[in-house]
Amino acid sequence: MNKTLIKHGNSLALVIDKPILEMLQITAETPLELTTNGDVILIRPIRDKRRQRQLQASLDKINQKFGEDLERLAQ
Repeated sequence: MNKTLIKHGNSLALVIDKPILEMLQITAETPLELTTNGDVILIRPIRDKRRQRQLQASLDKINQKFGEDLERLAQ
């Protein structure tokens, strides 16, 4: 997806489409972290530690149950 910046006062703004915001569960109140390596801008939501632990537990469970099948599919 290609985007262009829009003028917002004396600054520039990036408009993120609603389907992407919904997929990432980002709202106007979600704090975001901006990082760069000098070439790429990475924007990611800052999640609380409890949510991160729950996500990791879910991923671990999926990998334990379906890990071998997922590896075969990836080949």
